[in-house]
Amino acid sequence: MDAFCGSRFWDANVTLHTDNPDLTPCFQNTVLAWIPCFYLWSVLPFYLFYLKCNNRGYIVLSVLSRFKTVFAFVLWCVCWSNLFYAFHGIVQSRTPPPVYFVTPLIVGITMLLAMLYIQYERLHGVQSSGVLIIFWFLCVLCALTPLRSKIIGSSAKDPMEDRFRTTTFYIYFALVLVELILSCLKEKPPFFSPVNLDPNPCPELNSGFLSKITYWWFTSMAIQGYKKPLEEKDLWSLNEDDRSEVIVQALEREWNKQKQERQQKKDVAYVKNSNHVTNHVDGTLEESEILISSNRKQSEPSFLKALLRTFGPYFLIGSFLKLIQDLLSFVNPQLLSMLIGFIKNKDAPVWWGYLIAALMFFSAVLQTIILHQQFHYALITGMRLRTGIIGMIYRKSLIITNSAKRSSTVGEIVNLMSVDAQRFMDLTTFLNMLWSAPLQICLALYFLWQTLGPSVLAGVAVMVLLIPFNAVIAMKTRAFQVEQMRYKDSRIKLMNEILNGIKVLKLYAWEPSFAEKVLEIRKNELRVLRKSAYLNSLSTFAWVSAPFLVALTTFAVYVTVDEKNILDAEKAFVSLSLFNLLRFPLNILPQVIGNIVQSSVSLKRIQHFLSHDELDPNCVETKAITPGYAVMVKDGTFSWARDLEPALKDIHWLVPTGSLVAVVGHVGCGKSSLVSALLGEMEKLHGEIAIKGSVAYVPQLAWIQNATLKDNILFGHAPNEQKYRTVLEACALKQDLEMLPGGDQTEIGEKGINLSGGQRQRVSLARAVFSDADIYLLDDPLSAVDSHVAKHIFDQVIGPEGTLKGKTRILVTHGISFLPQVDSIIVLVDGKISEMGSYQELLKQNQSFAEFLRNYAPDEDIEEDEPTVVEDEEVLLAEDTLSNHADLADSEPVTNEVRKQFLRQLSVISSDGECPSKMSTKRRLYDKKPPESPSPKKGLSEKLIQAEGIETGTVKLTVFWQYLKAIGPLVSLFVCFLYCCQNAASVGANFWLSDWTNERVVNGTQHNVHMRVGVYAALGLLQGLLVLISSFTLAMGGIKAARVLHAALLENKLHTPQSFYDTTPIGRIINRFSKDIYVIDEVIPPTFLMFLGTLFNSVSTMLVIMASTPLFAVVIIPLAILYFFAQRFYVATSRQLKRLESVSRSPVYSHFSETVTGASIIRAYKREKAFVHVSDMKVNDNQRSYYPGIVSNRWLGVRIEFVGNCVVFFAALFAVLGRHHLSPGLVGLSVSYALQVTMSLNWMVRMTSDLESNIVAVERVKEYAETETEAPWIIEDNRPSEDWPTQGEVEFVNYSVRYRKGLDLVLKDISLNVKGGEKIGIVGRTGAGKSSMTLCLFRILEAAEGEIRIDGQRISELGLHDLRSKLTIIPQDPVLFSGTLRMNLDPFNKYSEEETWKALELSHLKRFVSSQPAMLEFECSEGGENLSVGQRQLVCLARALLRKTRILILDEATAAIDLETDDLIQMTIRTQFEDCTVLTIAHRLNTIMDYTRVLVLDKGTIAEFDTPSRLIASRGIFYNMAKDAGLAQ
Repeated sequence: MDAFCGSRFWDANVTLHTDNPDLTPCFQNTVLAWIPCFYLWSVLPFYLFYLKCNNRGYIVLSVLSRFKTVFAFVLWCVCWSNLFYAFHGIVQSRTPPPVYFVTPLIVGITMLLAMLYIQYERLHGVQSSGVLIIFWFLCVLCALTPLRSKIIGSSAKDPMEDRFRTTTFYIYFALVLVELILSCLKEKPPFFSPVNLDPNPCPELNSGFLSKITYWWFTSMAIQGYKKPLEEKDLWSLNEDDRSEVIVQALEREWNKQKQERQQKKDVAYVKNSNHVTNHVDGTLEESEILISSNRKQSEPSFLKALLRTFGPYFLIGSFLKLIQDLLSFVNPQLLSMLIGFIKNKDAPVWWGYLIAALMFFSAVLQTIILHQQFHYALITGMRLRTGIIGMIYRKSLIITNSAKRSSTVGEIVNLMSVDAQRFMDLTTFLNMLWSAPLQICLALYFLWQTLGPSVLAGVAVMVLLIPFNAVIAMKTRAFQVEQMRYKDSRIKLMNEILNGIKVLKLYAWEPSFAEKVLEIRKNELRVLRKSAYLNSLSTFAWVSAPFLVALTTFAVYVTVDEKNILDAEKAFVSLSLFNLLRFPLNILPQVIGNIVQSSVSLKRIQHFLSHDELDPNCVETKAITPGYAVMVKDGTFSWARDLEPALKDIHWLVPTGSLVAVVGHVGCGKSSLVSALLGEMEKLHGEIAIKGSVAYVPQLAWIQNATLKDNILFGHAPNEQKYRTVLEACALKQDLEMLPGGDQTEIGEKGINLSGGQRQRVSLARAVFSDADIYLLDDPLSAVDSHVAKHIFDQVIGPEGTLKGKTRILVTHGISFLPQVDSIIVLVDGKISEMGSYQELLKQNQSFAEFLRNYAPDEDIEEDEPTVVEDEEVLLAEDTLSNHADLADSEPVTNEVRKQFLRQLSVISSDGECPSKMSTKRRLYDKKPPESPSPKKGLSEKLIQAEGIETGTVKLTVFWQYLKAIGPLVSLFVCFLYCCQNAASVGANFWLSDWTNERVVNGTQHNVHMRVGVYAALGLLQGLLVLISSFTLAMGGIKAARVLHAALLENKLHTPQSFYDTTPIGRIINRFSKDIYVIDEVIPPTFLMFLGTLFNSVSTMLVIMASTPLFAVVIIPLAILYFFAQRFYVATSRQLKRLESVSRSPVYSHFSETVTGASIIRAYKREKAFVHVSDMKVNDNQRSYYPGIVSNRWLGVRIEFVGNCVVFFAALFAVLGRHHLSPGLVGLSVSYALQVTMSLNWMVRMTSDLESNIVAVERVKEYAETETEAPWIIEDNRPSEDWPTQGEVEFVNYSVRYRKGLDLVLKDISLNVKGGEKIGIVGRTGAGKSSMTLCLFRILEAAEGEIRIDGQRISELGLHDLRSKLTIIPQDPVLFSGTLRMNLDPFNKYSEEETWKALELSHLKRFVSSQPAMLEFECSEGGENLSVGQRQLVCLARALLRKTRILILDEATAAIDLETDDLIQMTIRTQFEDCTVLTIAHRLNTIMDYTRVLVLDKGTIAEFDTPSRLIASRGIFYNMAKDAGLAQ
């Protein structure tokens, strides 16, 4: 090298051992000149590849770009002028050394490269180039030393010497500096880049490199969030690459590749041919079924590969950064060792110290920047993973078969979206630790070995022993978690049912029995929590004591093995800082492995779901069909799943185009199945099925979206006002619209909650009519509406003269009256077509159909319109199959989508029958306004359900106080005191260590080694013990608080009046019970623990540094101010972002559950694409608030760590300044404390913010635990006698009632008297207030004025339970709870087994129940899904028979049953309740024609009240209704 330069390459006397250091010219001309060049050439290939992949279009040549290019060109000229000068020297025969040729050549070519870079980047749309900024920065940095040498040298040396080179160097330096400044400026956005129409684009894309690495571009949002709480509109749009549609498309591509690969392997494996077509896309065959089930392990395509291919490359950038950061983290301990060496060596030049302090600062800053970039990459990958997985699951759920859907309930699918996708997201954060942790451990051990030799092994042994200890704890904790999740799930499921059936619970006064169940589960849940708290405090103990125990064993072994081993400051503190580095990877590794295990389970679940069979789009032929026919089924056999009995057998059926076909049959004979088969929803076992043209489908249970009424009807079609009006008219919705507060802009709640059953059905019908399809499949649309409405709809829409004439209509019906008007009728019996033909033909054939008609049609001329019987039935596996396969009871019953209305939580069940006046009232804006004029202006949509309030601003201290009160104030104080002691012990131990290292060395040994080790050990163990006690105490307090808060919430919710449930979505209440209680149970206590730990830690660090270098106090103030600002800005913004994120998350899931429930309807109308688009939008909205959340953490991290790095820098700097009076031990102590402070500061802000965001849960639970309650359940002083009411006399006195304050009266000034034992029928048009009367008797609605008396006793003076338990109701919607049948009949176990069986016998369920193997213990599934609607209604009848009180209220209990069952019920009621007072709300007048009196309500007042015969004679409202129903002439 010396020959190459013509002078010495390295001279320690010039460079190191002097107070005026300098580098040799040779070193300057080679190493310093080549570093930037080496850097630029080494990144070239990677960078080019990166630019090729990320092309953003070119940027127009700007002034800035021209300047940069010109300066780079000039630089090239300057460098090469030096080269020519060297050649000129040869010519003048003064041959310069080779370095003068090589260096200008290399530097010149590099400058050319930089110039090309500038242009190449411009063409690829790079607005600010990180690569070049670093390059110019290195150039300037490396030119600083030569610059200093030249300036010092020019005054000393001969002025003529090398004047040319000096001049060019000055020019070079000036130009490089200018380039650095220019490259920090950013270019305009690329030209031709897609026009960004975003009102609020994310500034990240167009921000400069420096802004990106310091996250400066985020500052605007931080400031905005600090000034006022952020709102949805303040959020930036997502970057293109993070949008759902882009990500899912990429992932879908990879997944389809995987599926094809797997399919090819499969095809090779099973080359058998199938002899029958199935409804599956992948027709796996029965012969190979055995093979498949054994090879099922391999038969699913790998979702993991698809994920890796989609997201891997981006993640790897982060991994590379992680590698650099890991290496950098070992620089500071080495610098610490140098610093201590410098303090020891009193002769060292002082600039060494400054250099070390500066290097410490520089390496820490670099580490900060790289670490946060790495996190950013990892978290963005996580976010994209979640988006991708949610998108894939959503798309899949629209096309999976019913049998597949049966194997995973809605809740499970939503779990895949929420829990499993979340797991992946959480995993990415630390996934790199999988390789990085072992690397860090190896490096740390290597350096430790260098410092302390083999004694290190003792410390490592302790660490290794702690790993299994931690692992065992983790395993146990996991087991507890699983157990606790089980309890939690069952608690939430139960709460869900309670809230869905809250009305029924209130009517039956069953709340205490259910509250007891919930509290029982909760007790178990807390028991498990307590166990895991014991474990957690142990693991906290291990985590805190580990570094100390390791240090203790290592030092003890080191000093006792050999007397000559001296523990000096350098060894002690360097090894301490290395041990601290070791602590993180050792602890995180088992966790990461655990997370990977969990994620692999999630992966399997997702993969399994994505590999489910899909509906075969070609199952129903749409092209070829016999001319003249619209529907053709040849030899069709269909079942709900391959492994179930066929539901339809040997169907041969042709439907001529434009005809009206009725499908009739008993409950469960397969009518709805037939419709589903036509839609391609069933498994086609064999045969052919063809349909010509587009389809509209009206399901038996209407599916209503949470949107405005108009949107529900248009369903994505272009609005056409005239057609829309006609449709409303035809479907009898005009009147309802007038009653709804917002007209057709009224927002419909989830599952159509604020519409009555009849309105929902009519909206569903209107949607079909509006869609203007070719074929209409109507599955019993007339069942849910009143008879006169049914007649209207049949005449106006379905019948031969209706809107749909000329279309092909297939109508499943129970209404006999319409049959004469249809073109042909098919009769289904047990899944086969038993007869087919026109009405007259079937009568002539005189088979089962004719008999059916004779029994149920009145005697007069059948052709005329006899009573319209309106029914609704629920198809279930016919009763016999149910009894044969009780195990299938949970199988998907037939109206598949509705069956599992699956995110039950997101809905509210409304049982208010036809009564839109109530509906309308339900919809007024429900907030604390004084009741204004109760007539809302039409046209303005009114929201029934208020948007969930997002708490804004800082969390009030009262909330913290409430939580501390729940823990117990003394406990809280005690915990703080323990923390103080614990930190004192820890600081004490370290001071003792520093004192020990300063002890004088006598004859190569130190004295009192054993005493030193003993005290050190005692202090350390004391600290560990205190940690154990404090974390345990805190955990116990946390559990107590959780118990108290949950109990208060539950207590309140069961006492809350019904009006609260009408205006609050169940999802919101469930959220309190699940999410918020979970936070109080499991998130707040550990957060508190961490917060206290980091707080005391940071404070003790500052104290230690100030004790050793008092000067440090000066810097603390500005640093604290910086810290405080960063923290306040961050907490305000991030808290609000978290809130926005959680509020925008639920729509993703509720829309998803809505979709799954209505999947068959969405498919029938071919609306899949639109729904996928909506889902993507909702996911994007959610990620819009999540993304700034990620960035806010990075923004904070960079700033806080900068403060921490300053602490390190000043601690080192003041140590250098005070080197003459400081001992090495104290310097080691203060700097090694400073090195840890960054972590503590960082965590402290995080914990403050987490605490603030999570303590909100307490606030939310409190809010719902303090809503107003209904009247007391039992008033001790006024309890009725056991047998009250004895007479059953009911009297209304000037009674008025409204649904909620500020709404119109629903019943106005009603007075009537019902004598004991009378049978009263209550009739009236929709919305007359029929249902409201029943609710008043039960005091679900409290009187606005007037009173009700039963047997002369005012009901308002009784406790609610005393009142409700003495009345019996058979409600309109039969609600069952999951549990045994016995529990559903008698939750308090009041009645004997005989009484129960007697009730079942009278309600005609005995045959069914005794055919079940479990008899009374027969498990009803959630909502009674495994019973048909008719059977559920009979269960409600059995409940009534068991209670048998003097007053029975029937609310259209018969709407869902076929005529025969209906007769049975009417008989039962007439015989069993002979002496009781019976009030019946009737839809079908024929059931009440023999009642004592009939009450006709109209608009909330009594219109007529007399015996049926007199009312008919008086020809009033009742007469008209009877005439419509064909009961009067």
